[in-house]
Amino acid sequence: MPDEDNKLHPILRIDFPPGERLGRGKIMLLELIRETGSISAAGRAMDMSYRRAWLLVDALNRMFKEPSVESQRGGKQGGGAAVTAFGEMLIQRFRAMEAKACAAIKDDLDWLEAVRDPNAVSVTETVSDK
Repeated sequence: MPDEDNKLHPILRIDFPPGERLGRGKIMLLELIRETGSISAAGRAMDMSYRRAWLLVDALNRMFKEPSVESQRGGKQGGGAAVTAFGEMLIQRFRAMEAKACAAIKDDLDWLEAVRDPNAVSVTETVSDK
């Protein structure tokens, strides 16, 4: 049985006109902010700059009627950030949508898994070797 990292899986991304997106990266950032209480720590955990993490949080907060993250500047505790109740709901709903999408196409994923070549080399591996 192949390990979970090697299994086929769909990636959910929701496009919001006129150009914003909601996907696993922003949701993972929210989960890490919840875990660390910090935008910068969450960004570091995802190997991104504080500025990039802050811009993603700002985009999330502008996408919806309610903010997903509330931040606190400086002070004795050095600031921090918290995922709001709406942000928690957004995480839960997005993860539920992912699960529904996987369940809906499970038979197709199983078929693709059965017919794929497990020894195939990816194009990115081939290109990076040169």
